[in-house]
Amino acid sequence: MSNVTFHPFAPQGTVAAPPSKSDVHRAIICAALSGGVSTVSPVALSEDITATIRCVEALGAVTAMEDGRLTVDGSGMFLQKTAVLDCHESGSTLRFLIPVAAAGGVDATFTGTGRLPARPIGIYTDALPEKGVTCVTEGGLPLRVSGRLQSGVYAVPGNVSSQFITGLLFALPLLDGDSDIILISPIQSAGYINMTIRTMSKFGIEIDMTDRGWHIRGKQHYIPTDYTTDGDWSQAAFFLTAAAVGGEVTVNGCNIDSSQGDRRIAALLREFGAEVQQDGGIVTVRKAPLSGIEIDASQIPDLVPVLAVCACFAKGVTTIGNAARLRIKESDRLQTTAALVNALGGRAEELPDGLEITGAGKLRGAAVQGCNDHRIVMAAAVCAAGCEGEIVCSDAWSVNKSYPAFYEDYAKIGGAAETEAP
Repeated sequence: MSNVTFHPFAPQGTVAAPPSKSDVHRAIICAALSGGVSTVSPVALSEDITATIRCVEALGAVTAMEDGRLTVDGSGMFLQKTAVLDCHESGSTLRFLIPVAAAGGVDATFTGTGRLPARPIGIYTDALPEKGVTCVTEGGLPLRVSGRLQSGVYAVPGNVSSQFITGLLFALPLLDGDSDIILISPIQSAGYINMTIRTMSKFGIEIDMTDRGWHIRGKQHYIPTDYTTDGDWSQAAFFLTAAAVGGEVTVNGCNIDSSQGDRRIAALLREFGAEVQQDGGIVTVRKAPLSGIEIDASQIPDLVPVLAVCACFAKGVTTIGNAARLRIKESDRLQTTAALVNALGGRAEELPDGLEITGAGKLRGAAVQGCNDHRIVMAAAVCAAGCEGEIVCSDAWSVNKSYPAFYEDYAKIGGAAETEAP
């Protein structure tokens, strides 16, 4: 359990947004399903992305990485009918590939580490057996699926995780018949589903939206392509928020037309009162007096920890709601975000589905728990932009899950992070 020490600083500088982890996951899977050779770039080999690469390799794809460009040869997909897919801690990898493996008729065993074995997969274990797939589990991972997925109507809730819908969207075009996904509750994180459909379209797959969900034609074929990934708004949010709290930062590579829901960070920081300028893919944020706001997090759950940090420096109360799903992430992020804020002298109260933060105007140094959660550790780094003393945070290298270059990029805006060896 290596610690990292963050020193108080005034953010100043320019940094490039890393490749979108969400976009890269999707592109790798589409490339693997294309039956030929595709490239995906730029790619950063975070732990989650590495998990997806290893899992598509277990299903028969061949990959090679050079200078941030990933080559994927999908000509061997599904030729072997048994596979073990170790998803490590990546919920995206797990939920995207369960129906994909089933569509290929693979007898697949899914494993994982950390909190992943306990994260929900019940939508699949309820729905897939009705469509020709046997699911063997004691309630989580390991999960074994066997049989071949059948087309038809899939009635699924939209308020658990959009990852289940994305997994079905990947798989259903491969089947012989047409299928429909019908939502039985309102959709959350709709931007991620839009991203999936957009990425699939680049690989030649058409998805039709309906009044109640999506219609997916069968017998479609993924087409090999050279795919360029978006910059990651979720990760850019940490640097932009640090600027709102204590300085001025420019982030390059933020596609304003991205389907990423987390592009809302620019609008939310402006609503808090920060100065925000956008020019194409360049976003600049400057510190200004901040005031508390109300935030509906249903479409932007990954932003909650860093938005809570911003709220600490805003006059008045900020309420974050519709975020109950954060309790089943790498940590219970409502609990761990509140604990981070309160340990540093802020005032955060857990709500059943969110947080209420009363602005303290400043934070103090302290020892805090990273909770083996990359977004909690990066949120702690942002706190240093408005902190009076140093912050010592555990689980320093959990950032490798999504952003292995975080500390390097943090230094580009003046952040001082002293890390212990992993």
